[in-house]
This record gives sequence, C-alpha cells and structure tokens, in this order.
Amino acid sequence: MRLRSLLFVPGDRPERMRKALNSGADALILDLEDSVALAGKAAARTEIAAFLKEAADGETLLFVRVNPLDGGLTDADLDAVVQAGPAGIMLPKAEGAASIKGLDERLRQRGDDRALILPIATETPKALFRLSEYADVPERLAGLTWGAEDLPAAVGALTARHADGSYTPPYEMARALTLFAASAAGVLPIETVYPAIRDLEGLAAYAQRGARDGFLGMMAVHPDQVPVINTAFTPSEEEVARAQAVVDAFAANPGAGVLTLDGKMIDRPHLIKAQALLARC
Repeated sequence: MRLRSLLFVPGDRPERMRKALNSGADALILDLEDSVALAGKAAARTEIAAFLKEAADGETLLFVRVNPLDGGLTDADLDAVVQAGPAGIMLPKAEGAASIKGLDERLRQRGDDRALILPIATETPKALFRLSEYADVPERLAGLTWGAEDLPAAVGALTARHADGSYTPPYEMARALTLFAASAAGVLPIETVYPAIRDLEGLAAYAQRGARDGFLGMMAVHPDQVPVINTAFTPSEEEVARAQAVVDAFAANPGAGVLTLDGKMIDRPHLIKAQALLARC
C-alpha cells in the first residue's frame, strides 16, 4: 500500500470529495470528526456512505475519520459507513492496543474484517505512554500518524511551535516516538499536517524533512499541498539508482558483510535501507 499523501475532506462537502479524487492524493480521509459540527454529523454520514459507493472502483484509497471511541458517536459513524466498504478507518485520540482492539471489535460486529485502521497516536497525554503497544496489534494497522493540535490543548500549552513554525521539544518528542513506534510495529509512519495552506515552500521543506527522517507519507489539508507532498515522498531517480546498485552489489557478493561501492563502505544496514526504498517504487 502506498500512502505518500492523505488528503482530508470534510464529510459534509460532497462536492469537495469528488474534486479531491482528481488531486493526485493516494488516499482521501473523509472526515466525520473535527471538520463537521455536531448538528451536521448525521447528514455527513449519509454523504460519505453515498460517496464511498460512488467512488468504490477508483484507484484512490478512501478512509473515514470517525469520532473518538469515548465520545458516544463512533457507533453511529460505523453503522453509516462500514457497509459502504471504506479501505480504512482513521481513529482519533487512539490510546494504544486497547483502542485498536476496541475498534476492531466494533468493525467485526458489523461484518467488517477488512478495513485497515490508521490511528492518530499522540492526541492525549496517556497516548504517548501507549505507543509501544501498537507492535502488539499490527495486523489491522495501515500505519501510525500523529498530531500536534489536541495534545498541547490537553496539557495546557500555549503553543506547540516556535515562531519559525518548528515544534517545541515536547512535540518533537511526540513526532519521534510515533516514527519509532511505527517502525517497531512494521507499519507506515505518516507525518502530520502542515497547516499553513498557502506556504508551499515551507511545506516542501517540512515534507522533505519528514522523508529524510524516515516518514513514508504525510497528511494534507488542501489539494494544492498534494503534489508537493507526493514529490517529497517519491524516491528520486538518483535515489532509486543508488539503492539498486547497493542491492546488486550484495547480490553479487552474497557472503559479504561489508562492501565498497563508489569508494564508500556499505554494510547490511545500507542493504536494508536500499531494499525498503525499492519496495516503495
């Protein structure tokens, strides 16, 4: 599964859903949570279910962000959308394995054993202490992602960012722990959103930093962000050629632990990295 870009679309805006199919995003996240007011959630469920059926045969993966498990709205969300066959469910305010097991049970009660789960894994203080648990429940996970909006609100922080837009240390830690937790679980690490919609230059730098650090995709809040994100998380021709050269070198020397390629030492970690990069192409 390739998830370079995941574009949020409000669940009460069917015209935006249809337009988003042409954005180039690998996945859409049809939102029933933050972008939909309480009074509009019932109508949004109906719109999303209809759109899921309408777009079922397309190449774009369709996720639905439901409301948190403890908010009293999740069952109604699932009742409305599960039968329409979403590729996945995004779970906000997830808190480790218990949350995944709880959602899995609710999905199975509705006859769904196929939809993947993409938890937002850092939105409560408790969630940070549960990140290692995702390695115990990887079977249904599409990946792990994080957020830097709900968490500072939960702890009373004035902001999660410095004046230049970079994260303050507590939220850099949440980002790093999500990356490592995803790796430990063997699932895709997905970078959080870049909220400055018109700052595409800043987005490019942020997305490139995410790709550098090991994230394999990123969420978007506007269609204009999608091409920038796709570029950042698509290996370049030079990167692919280098990775293939590493793989070929070890294939030609199957007993070697260390080799020299273009005057530089390469060893097994380089091979693993090269194989992972080629698997994304």
